[in-house]
Amino acid sequence: MAEPQTNPPFQHARSGQVREALDRLEGLVVDGLKHGFFDYSIACEVANGGKRQLVIRAGKSHKFTIPEDEVP
Repeated sequence: MAEPQTNPPFQHARSGQVREALDRLEGLVVDGLKHGFFDYSIACEVANGGKRQLVIRAGKSHKFTIPEDEVP
C-alpha cells in the first residue's frame, strides 16, 4: 500500500488556473454533499502549446485553460 503524501502537488498551486479549478471542484463537492446527491464529470486534454483544457461538468460546464508551466 502506498504511503500518503505529506504535501500533495496540488497544494503548491497557490494561484492561477490550477488553484481556481481546484477551488471550484471543492465547492461543487461540498455543495453536492450538502444537497445529498450529485453527478459530476471531469475531462482534460492537451491543447496547443502544451496547455491543458480542463472541463468540469456539473449541471453547467466550468472550463479552465491551464498553461503548461502551471501543471504541478
